[in-house]
Amino acid sequence: MATNPATLLTHQGGPDIVTIAGNSSIGAGPVMADARGTPIARPARRRQPYSGAAYIMPAMKPSALLIRTAGTNCDAELAYGLQAAGAEVRIEHLHYLIDHPQVFSKASIIAIPGGFSYGDDIAAGRILANRLRQRLLEPIREAVRRGVLMIGICNGFQVMVKMGLLPAFELDRIGTQSVTLADNTSGRFIDRWVRLEVPAQTRCVWTQGLDSLELPVAHGEGRFVVDRPETLTRLEQGGQVAMRYQAEDDPNGSMGHIAGICDPGGRIFGLMPHPERFVDPTHHPAWTRGGAALLTEEPAGLAILRRGVEAACQATVAT
Repeated sequence: MATNPATLLTHQGGPDIVTIAGNSSIGAGPVMADARGTPIARPARRRQPYSGAAYIMPAMKPSALLIRTAGTNCDAELAYGLQAAGAEVRIEHLHYLIDHPQVFSKASIIAIPGGFSYGDDIAAGRILANRLRQRLLEPIREAVRRGVLMIGICNGFQVMVKMGLLPAFELDRIGTQSVTLADNTSGRFIDRWVRLEVPAQTRCVWTQGLDSLELPVAHGEGRFVVDRPETLTRLEQGGQVAMRYQAEDDPNGSMGHIAGICDPGGRIFGLMPHPERFVDPTHHPAWTRGGAALLTEEPAGLAILRRGVEAACQATVAT
């Protein structure tokens, strides 16, 4: 049976410091069958990303800091994805970071995973956003100045916009909210795969070079809304739209079908879809019937995380 990503986590230095244990193989997993009952062997999961040709892991692994708190539930999956993309991963609880803000200075990547932080009381991501803004805004601002890569996924995206970390038109405006993620127009929680497209002119280093892709979504408050029309115009003209839902597959009624945005430098990225849930071909619901292409091409979620890790590697080498 395939190993759960959570079992790859080993605690080092106490309950609040978690790193990914190196493991070159995770096993072949169970044998499945197609519609006719013909056995289909689940391909062995690889620790290294691949896209036809072998992917060369970066010689210098950037350090990724994942922030968790009560209600975070996608941290193990995101840690697994970032580690597969070549990063050294450390998961820290919010309380530990408040007491030890110097941890931010060692990170090349900062990630806020998905989940339901603080039960999404008041509004999705609001409490965690307030705590980060009130207690850790200066270390985060300093990380932005240093060019640290950042990603917020689903609840992490909700946190980013509500603490004013995105769209970050100017550095001195970080901490001021201008966009939000509101209730889906359906009034329902949406949990399914969606078709996405990346604007050719995007500045986002996490999505540059991608075109069309599929990722899963799972949210009740994912409708992207801006405070005024000028904000949307500025995002569009500045290349800060990192990802859109295809018009016929928008699950929440977002303005401009926006699924993700970035800062003006393209290094801070927030999105509602979950890239960490598609880092292996067998994560796709059609993997048994999608043909050889689906099993050999690099999964879209891994492609996104790999681009962020590579950008962090380049920044580390430059400094």
